[in-house]
Amino acid sequence: MAAPRNAAKPRSRVNRRPVTSGARVPLVDLPAAGCALPVPEPPRGRTWTREERDRWQELWESPQATQWDDTCRGTVAVLVTFEAAIFAGTAAAWQAQEARYAAEALGLTPRALAQLGWRIVEDES
Repeated sequence: MAAPRNAAKPRSRVNRRPVTSGARVPLVDLPAAGCALPVPEPPRGRTWTREERDRWQELWESPQATQWDDTCRGTVAVLVTFEAAIFAGTAAAWQAQEARYAAEALGLTPRALAQLGWRIVEDES
């Protein structure tokens, strides 16, 4: 027979906050016009093709980029690199999967937008 749970332990389910599935989280509105902040330089260590630089700039000017900081540079670089390999037909299955994970982490898919509580809205002016 299993030992009874000890509610005095700090990680016990008794001490966890209840999960409220019906709780509304306020949405963060992202401008459909995209991010107007300066585009950072791609990481050093490799030669970036013109197409990769264009994709880098496109991603950093996307509406989602308004929510990124410099710590996202590595994830964006990985996504650009894996996308280039996918489109060239040289990517392995794991690279395609990692590209999908990177896109989700950056909020670039409809599912990721919903999970992050982001929505893209047109400027009302």
